[in-house]
Amino acid sequence: QVQLVESGGGLVEAGGSLRLSCVASGSAFSIHVMDWYRQAPGKQRELVATISSGGRINYAESVKGRFTISRDNAKNTVSVQMNSLKPEDTAVYYCHAAVRNTVTWAYMDYWGKGTLVTVSS
Repeated sequence: QVQLVESGGGLVEAGGSLRLSCVASGSAFSIHVMDWYRQAPGKQRELVATISSGGRINYAESVKGRFTISRDNAKNTVSVQMNSLKPEDTAVYYCHAAVRNTVTWAYMDYWGKGTLVTVSS
């Protein structure tokens, strides 16, 4: 069993910055891919950024040049630095991880409960 806990959401003015972090905890697991998704009211959940265990990174076109994803494999964490925030970035941001159980070798997807980012004006 793996738990993902996000932190860092809050209220920020347009043009400001926030840093979101996600910590994976549990035992006997290895994370292959960690991602950030977001879901605005009335909209579908969308991928914001993804990073593999080998460091391959992809961003949604809407956040390129503004968001930076990073991970610390030793600490099983993933973060996203969000700069030049826009009102349209307002959403609940969710951490996701594709995890392999190192005992059973089974793969599972885990989701955090989300952290709200609100960008004003």
